[in-house]
Amino acid sequence: MDTSTLFDFSPLVQDFDKIIAGFWATIRLTVMSAVLALILGTVLAAMRVAPTPVLRWAGAAYVNVVRNTPLTLVLILCALGLSDAMQLTFSDEPSTNYYWWAVTGLSAYTAAFVCEALRSGINTVSVGQAEAARAIGLTFTQSLRLVVLPQAFRTVISPLGSILIALTKNTTIVIVGSYIEAAAQMKQMFDDYGGTIPIFLGFAFGYMVLTLPTGFLFGWLAKRMAVAR
Repeated sequence: MDTSTLFDFSPLVQDFDKIIAGFWATIRLTVMSAVLALILGTVLAAMRVAPTPVLRWAGAAYVNVVRNTPLTLVLILCALGLSDAMQLTFSDEPSTNYYWWAVTGLSAYTAAFVCEALRSGINTVSVGQAEAARAIGLTFTQSLRLVVLPQAFRTVISPLGSILIALTKNTTIVIVGSYIEAAAQMKQMFDDYGGTIPIFLGFAFGYMVLTLPTGFLFGWLAKRMAVAR
C-alpha cells in the first residue's frame, strides 16, 4: 500500500468548498430540526402531564412508539414512503423537498426525547406551586405556561444540550432520505479518493467543531440558570 496516498491531505484542500457546503447543510438541518423538535416535544410533554386521560395516552403512545423505532426507518418512511410513494412533497425542487422531509423525520424523532427530558423537569417542580397556581384561579394551561414550564426548562438545560448534540450526530444518516450533508460528502470523497485517514480526520474535526462548543455552552447555561431549591 502506498503510504504517501494513505496520508495525503490534498483531497481536503481540493474539495474544501464542498466540505464547507456539506457542513453548512448539516448546520441548517440541525437548527431547523432542533427548533421544531423543541416545539413538538413541549406539546408532547404537556400532553403527558395533562389531566385528560386521552391526551396522556396519546402522548405516551407517540413517545413509546417513536423512541423504539430506529431513526433510519423514520427517515426512509419520510423520503421513500411519504414523499416518493405517496407523492407528498414540500417543493418541486428535489433538494428542497428532501431537506424538509429530513427535517420532518429528525424533528419527529428527536421530539420524543425532548418530551421525556422536559417531563422529568416538570416532575422536579414542587406540587405545591401547581396547587398554588390553581388556587389563584389559573387553568391547567396557564399554570403550565406561567409556573411549571419556565422552571422545568431551566432544570433540563443540560439534558437538552445532550439531545442537541445527539441530533447533530444523527444528521449523518439522512443520506438514506436522499439529502446531502457532511457525512454524505465524506462518503463521496471516499468513493473519489479512497478511504484515507486524512479525510476521516478532517470530517471528525468538523463534527467536533460543531458539538464541543454546544456541550460547553449548555453546561455553562445549566449552571447559570440553575433553579435554587
